[in-house]
Amino acid sequence: MNKTPLTVYGAEQLREELHRLKTVDRPSVIAAIAEARSHGDLSENAEYDAAKERQGFIEGRIMEVEGKLSHAQIIDPKLLDADGRCVFGATVELEDMDSGQIVVYQIVGEDEANIKANKISISSPIARALIGKYAGDIAEVQAPGGIREYEIIDVRYI
Repeated sequence: MNKTPLTVYGAEQLREELHRLKTVDRPSVIAAIAEARSHGDLSENAEYDAAKERQGFIEGRIMEVEGKLSHAQIIDPKLLDADGRCVFGATVELEDMDSGQIVVYQIVGEDEANIKANKISISSPIARALIGKYAGDIAEVQAPGGIREYEIIDVRYI
């Protein structure tokens, strides 16, 4: 089975979600099912149907998160020694060659990606264009509006 890369922070987030699902969400939905059952006829009980649907979602998510954690390759960016190269977990400072705008992204796993937090997925077009490059290199990214060029200003492992 293929290993899925995750940063230490991403793995911790998944562990916290799993803990919450098992200790808070699962018991509350079990209580909701018991409460709905106490109301009598289950064939026309919307509360029961909603609680069972929620239970199915929670159990599915628990299985999904456990699977992700079991197949995770956890990478600590602070321990990387990539000689200034863009790799998974690296934080990269870029300058858009057209606009001159400076952006900073961390290359993370798909489950951790959050553009609002400047975390981009390893499988995104920009991350794929950056992997293996060094500060001073130009990365060409195929964007929906055409090819965009970014100069890599700095690569950090934080």
